[in-house]
Parts: sequence; structure tokens; C-alpha cells
Amino acid sequence: MFTSVDDVSARLAESGYLASPAVATTVFLADRLGKPLLVEGPAGVGKTELAKAVAQVTEARLVRLQCYEGVDESRALYEWNHAKQLLRISAGRDESWDEARTDIFSEEFLLPRPLLTAIRGEDPKVLLIDETDKADVEVEGLLLEVLSDFQVTVPELGTVTATRRPFVVLTSNAGRELSEALRRRCLFLHIGFPDEELERRIVRLKVPGLGDALTESVVRVIGALRAMDLRKAPSVAETVDWARTLLALGADTLDETVVRDSLGVILKHQDDILKASAKLDLDAL
Repeated sequence: MFTSVDDVSARLAESGYLASPAVATTVFLADRLGKPLLVEGPAGVGKTELAKAVAQVTEARLVRLQCYEGVDESRALYEWNHAKQLLRISAGRDESWDEARTDIFSEEFLLPRPLLTAIRGEDPKVLLIDETDKADVEVEGLLLEVLSDFQVTVPELGTVTATRRPFVVLTSNAGRELSEALRRRCLFLHIGFPDEELERRIVRLKVPGLGDALTESVVRVIGALRAMDLRKAPSVAETVDWARTLLALGADTLDETVVRDSLGVILKHQDDILKASAKLDLDAL
């Protein structure tokens, strides 16, 4: 998929994703070694967007498993179309059970979910297992089987083995600790908040109409807010949202009125807004 680390950086940048050297290097190694990539970090720093960008630049199909509490094998792997099976059984009333069973447990009645979809077929795919830490521990056992051998056993049909392995990205907000067994199978990448220079580049790329001076002010204020003890520090996505907000408001500079009126774009808890209003000193930035 990629020929070098520089190739990763350049192609991701063309898609609108500015990758740090660490991100570009780890993506290249995950591709070259054929290993899943586990990406951790706070919400909104670009973990999910990284998988989307890789799919875009490699012209691969993005297959996404969104994890949540209670997701199970039928939602992650496959399930049978029971309604269609019942209709088929009703239509063949004169058949024996052995005859009907051979028919209803066939491809026609199979509903592949993301994990099975990702390992079937010859087309290139990026498998995104999003917010893995929100899934129950039992789901990790299923992931271990799939990510170890890239094969799935459907008892009625046999074993399905990938003829072309997908590029796999697992994301986690570190809401709970993932098992060591799962971590061992992956390359690890932590994406934190970017440094000021990279964040300025991101804002210029995503909000090209914002002036340089205002971009500089936005990044400095965001950095000051992240240094505070807030319940939810503003993410990169919220930095971009705030830059777009200021552009929509026609703001030329950041003054107390503009900041106070738009804090709800970057801070999502009232106590954070009150703390920022009391402590933020624009003159000192």
C-alpha cells in the first residue's frame, strides 16, 4: 500500500490528514509487517480519521465495526437471516428437515457483519474497529481469533480464510484497559494533542479562510485551555470547529466578548466554561 514513510506522509496530506513522523512511521510499519494497528489517545485527535484517510488514499473499502457495551458476535461477525429462513421452510413444507437445512444454511441466508465482511473477497479493505475499549471483554476473544489468523469459522459453512488481509485499525479512548493478548498482536500508536506548529498547519488546511494572526491566536488559546484542569480538554476537532465558528462570525481578532460567546463550541461542560472564563487571560497569551 505504501512504499516509504515519506510516501505515507505525502499521500495522507493529500487527503487532508497531516500526520506526524511517528504516525506516518507506524502506519508504514503496520502495512509492511501486516500487523493490526492499535491507536489510543483522547477523543477528537484523529484516530478514526486516520483509518478513513488510509482507506481513501489506498482506494480501499472502509469496513467499520463500531463497538459499544453489549455488542456481540452476531453484530460483529455474522448472523443468519431468520425471517428469510422461516419463509423458505414454510415454502417447502413437503421437504425433509435434512433437505431444508442444507438450503437454509447457505450463503443466500447469511448476513455478514463487519469482521466477516473484512476478510472475504479480493478487494482491498481497511477494517476499522472503533472504540474497542467500549466493547465487553468477551468480544476481545473474538478479535483475537480474527486478528491472529484472519479466518472465521462458520459451523454450517466451514472456515473462511482471508485471501487478502485487510489493513486493520483498532481505536481506543483508554476507557478501560485492553488485554495484553490483544495488545501483543498489534503495533501500538498513541496520538495525543499536536504541538502548536502542527495544529496551526491543521487549522490552515481545514479553514483556509482564517487569517494567520487569528489562527495563531486560536492555537494559543486552545493550548492555554488544555493546560487547565478541565473535565474535557478541547480536541483538535474542536479547534477546527472553533476556527470555522470565528470565520462564520466574521471575527478579526480574539477579544473577551468573542471568546465568551463562543466557548460552547470548544468546551462541553458548564463547569469547564466557568473555569475558563475565570482563568483565561487573553492579554497574557
